Amino acid sequence: MNILKITNVILAILLFLVAFNPAHAGDVKILAADFSKTDDNEWSVNITLKHDDTGWEHYADNWRVVDSEGNILGDRMLYHPHVDEQPFTRGLSNLTVPEGITTVYIEAHDKVHGWTPNKLKVDLNKSTSGRLRVEAK
Repeated sequence: MNILKITNVILAILLFLVAFNPAHAGDVKILAADFSKTDDNEWSVNITLKHDDTGWEHYADNWRVVDSEGNILGDRMLYHPHVDEQPFTRGLSNLTVPEGITTVYIEAHDKVHGWTPNKLKVDLNKSTSGRLRVEAK
């Protein structure tokens, strides 16, 4: 084989690997959070995510609510890919937010990239009649 053929074979292999790499799906996008107050310090939460799930090897598998210090207040495991259901919304009931905490963050995780650096900030003081919807910008 001459050098040109070897180069073409290597390029073809690299293109194949890039095209079929499960990491191609990218980070999870947090689109929206809906909070409904159910008790003094308890909330019901629905989070809408978008991720280009490719199957069992690469899918959005968790989201959580954390305080400003990163303490986990609640989390929701996602046990299967949502390849044909995008975006999708999943809920968490009985989320206790300790008294004095007014700002929380939503974080999302996928099996390849881990926790996305793009958190969604939620200011619970902005709730009206115990309800709040926050959409990503």
